[in-house]
Amino acid sequence: MDNQPRLIINGGKRLEGEIAVQGSKNSALPLLSAAVLVHGESVFHNCPKLTDIDAALRILSCLGCKCKRSGDTVCVDALHISENEIPDSLMRRMRGSVIFLGSVLGRTGRCRLSFPGGCDIGSRPIDLHLSALRQMGAVITEEHGYLDCETPSGLRGAKITLSFSSVGATENIMLAAVLANGVTEIHNAAREPEIVDLANCLNKFGARINGAGESSIYIEGVSKLSPSEHTIIPDRIVAGTYMCAAAMTRGELILTHCEPSQMNGFIPVLEQMGVRVYAYGGGKIYLSSRKKLVAPQTVRTMPYPAFPTDVQAPFTALCSTAEGTSVFVETIFENRFRHVSELIRLGAQIKVEGRVCVIEGVKKLSGAKLCATELRGGAALVVAALAAEGTTEISGVNYIERGYEAIEKELRSVGADIKKVQKIQ
Repeated sequence: MDNQPRLIINGGKRLEGEIAVQGSKNSALPLLSAAVLVHGESVFHNCPKLTDIDAALRILSCLGCKCKRSGDTVCVDALHISENEIPDSLMRRMRGSVIFLGSVLGRTGRCRLSFPGGCDIGSRPIDLHLSALRQMGAVITEEHGYLDCETPSGLRGAKITLSFSSVGATENIMLAAVLANGVTEIHNAAREPEIVDLANCLNKFGARINGAGESSIYIEGVSKLSPSEHTIIPDRIVAGTYMCAAAMTRGELILTHCEPSQMNGFIPVLEQMGVRVYAYGGGKIYLSSRKKLVAPQTVRTMPYPAFPTDVQAPFTALCSTAEGTSVFVETIFENRFRHVSELIRLGAQIKVEGRVCVIEGVKKLSGAKLCATELRGGAALVVAALAAEGTTEISGVNYIERGYEAIEKELRSVGADIKKVQKIQ
């Protein structure tokens, strides 16, 4: 018996309408971790309703925090932190769980956790995280799949140069450094908008962080963080996914509650393909897609502000019906083309060789039974199915729901024929 939810999509419907973009998952997770450092209640607005967020709130509850949600507002009271171990079952649910290491260690001086799980999109070692924390005075032992971390003499400021501008490592160092003794420097730091959002939030709590958004970040440790509230930035990856969906169906879409300047890495690719994109004040984007799309120049995923790896999958779906040959080079994760085999089931002509994906545009796709195996790849299957002739059934919806809030309702509101069903066989 299989009662896991499926998405049923009858393709060929042109998307037309308006979607308000949800809050950023990739920002919300480190912000919820930051709440651990605060002596009192942190209030987060525009917090998306996602399974990954639910898992983060369960981690906070296990640590002794009091959590509550009302609409898109989440409150976390960390006045009385009572635990410093994160249960293995929650660590396995998502890769982002490792972001609690820096904050728990900074608040309690000790943290025990297992190696994180999440989507299988390739090797994502946490060596950079552990090396940085060791430079700050942490003693970390690895045994039987667990990490035992403690700070016998407290965390201290350090000069840390990352070999790769890792977003997660940058965030973990920032979280650990805000209550450390002295000044911490992070060189070759990640520059993503989510890094800036975390710094802005921590500074509201009383931290002293400068340089976020640049390649060097400086954190002067303080003795205590105090309660405040913060509004989470919009999710640029979700915005990019809906833009691909509208372009794929040759539709017309208005996105609100978004930040166009954070999408300069991929909007030019849409424009190369013949999609008209206009950014307006007040966080609005208007998109209109022509009848014929053309293949873009070679696209290479790179750290921000370049083309993000998280929108590569929806864009490969989009290019499957563009005229000409598209080439994507994945430089971040070596296993991020797992969705390609499913796109081929729809009739796409795609070949993958190592980290290079070559797409020969076809005139049409046809509906099929598909299975999502990771978050962004699952979103790509939805994008492709919206344009495919006939009916597509997508299983593995749990992966998609890690990062997209009620994707079927949002797409249905702009004209898609899509529903989520429980299927029993």
